[in-house]
Amino acid sequence: MLELKTILLAEDNEMDVELTLEALADHNLANSVIVVSDGVEAMEYLRREGAYADRPSGNPAVMLLDIKMPRMDGLEVLREVRADPELQMLPVVVLTSSREEQDLLTAYALGVNAYVVKPVAFADFIDAVTKLGVFWGIINEQPPRGVSRDD
Repeated sequence: MLELKTILLAEDNEMDVELTLEALADHNLANSVIVVSDGVEAMEYLRREGAYADRPSGNPAVMLLDIKMPRMDGLEVLREVRADPELQMLPVVVLTSSREEQDLLTAYALGVNAYVVKPVAFADFIDAVTKLGVFWGIINEQPPRGVSRDD
């Protein structure tokens, strides 16, 4: 039986959170979505610290990561994820409104799996999130637990 893994959404814009959740729900993607509002909270979730100390072990299927967030931005989160042997294989998709070339270049240099600029039009945003959810949450095959990039 297919196990649907959690999707971690790191996004500080409430409207974008609502639209993302709506897009996934409207297309019957049954993955549970954990929403965190900044980079510090994302790292606490991933490392099972603070309010997330008791969550089940294992990484989400994918982290959808905004760049412009308070306390710790998305690029710093990506930097920490790729430096952590327990997290470095986690698929990370930057989902951002930033069209800045430097953000794009930095994200890829840090090892992002995909960089998606949030479409302005509602229908296009819904379509993009749906495709991300289907691919990363259902279709993509993840490496076995415990495997690192150095193996």
